[in-house]
Amino acid sequence: MTVRLLTNIGRLWTGTDVCSNAAILIHNDRIVWAGPSADLPESVPGVINDIVDVDHVENLGGGLVTPGLIDAHSHPVYAGNRWAELAMRTSGASPQEIASAGGGIGSTVTVTRGTDPWTLCSAVRERLRAWVMSGTTTVEAKTGFHLTRDGELADIRMLRSLENEPAMPRIHATFLAANVLPPEFFGRRRDYVDAVRQWTLDAHAAGADSVDVYCDEGHFTADEARAVLYTAQQVGLKPRLHACLSERSGAAQVAAEIGCASADLLTEATDEDIKALAHAGVTATVCPASALRSGRVPPVRSMLDRGVTVALGTDHNPGESGITSMPLVVGLAVAMFGMSVTEALRAATIGGATALKVSDRGTLARGMYADIVLWDADHEGAFAWAYGLRALRVWRGGVPVQP
Repeated sequence: MTVRLLTNIGRLWTGTDVCSNAAILIHNDRIVWAGPSADLPESVPGVINDIVDVDHVENLGGGLVTPGLIDAHSHPVYAGNRWAELAMRTSGASPQEIASAGGGIGSTVTVTRGTDPWTLCSAVRERLRAWVMSGTTTVEAKTGFHLTRDGELADIRMLRSLENEPAMPRIHATFLAANVLPPEFFGRRRDYVDAVRQWTLDAHAAGADSVDVYCDEGHFTADEARAVLYTAQQVGLKPRLHACLSERSGAAQVAAEIGCASADLLTEATDEDIKALAHAGVTATVCPASALRSGRVPPVRSMLDRGVTVALGTDHNPGESGITSMPLVVGLAVAMFGMSVTEALRAATIGGATALKVSDRGTLARGMYADIVLWDADHEGAFAWAYGLRALRVWRGGVPVQP
């Protein structure tokens, strides 16, 4: 495929504008023109001399088209499940009781370490396929359930290899060895933090884009997070931070101090935290699933009012959220966070691109990746109604991946 024309788009939501009766012209994996069909040029220098000679023309039947959605926070690299633990939790079991029964993050670490690489890769592949089938063309995917140097680096390499397979989303690989203290380092927190700092250079060489630290009760302190992030930043990894989920640990202030690409979750963020994030230009990635779990809603309206860029994520992880549908996340963001449909869609496209520090996706404009979704609707308001709007067609880099 060299040139593809998508035509009869009933409503085109580009991320910045809306137009009716639209078309998109694609050359290789990039958009070369998008706008009202009446303005479609007869030729594009260097691309096509006569529009009638387009290689592929696809009639989209008057539907709604948007950029591919971007999940800015997920944990898809794990083996097994914790469904029995979830049943215990909903029946009122305490964290101590769950741990005594063999549950908790440690159980996922044990199962993931004991799973052969082929089986683990197959499970991750199936999860990522679910994302792209629902209209998500970029996924920020964290490691964090091996918690060994070799295991974490193998996870990064696996994510990089999966990205190159057909019908997979683009992957932003995040090194999250600082997820929780592994059992073999019990009583040796400083040794583990030092080890993670040493691994960051190898993680970058293996293909990681970012580093993350889970800074919260039961995980790592603000000082420990600062040490890891500073080291990782020096070797070329984009810093990001799990911040203020269950308590105000100072993580948001660390994110602002370091200039993190994103501070994530932020359920307990204060006005002071929001001001610091706004001043430092840190993107706030919020996840409706984590808010549902905690029963607390992050101050998203205050963030938006203060000029903080907001992104959305599924927070898919083995212990708490099985969501792989960003259309569902958009609907929940409207219902739970008081966002307008436009605000939520921007957070799931432009906001996600900002959180990942990539400038080649998130909008449908000349020069951008042709990551495009045709939805089962004729207006973006359907996202607030469907709670998981269906993607009819998905293109990644101009290539159809769904159906």
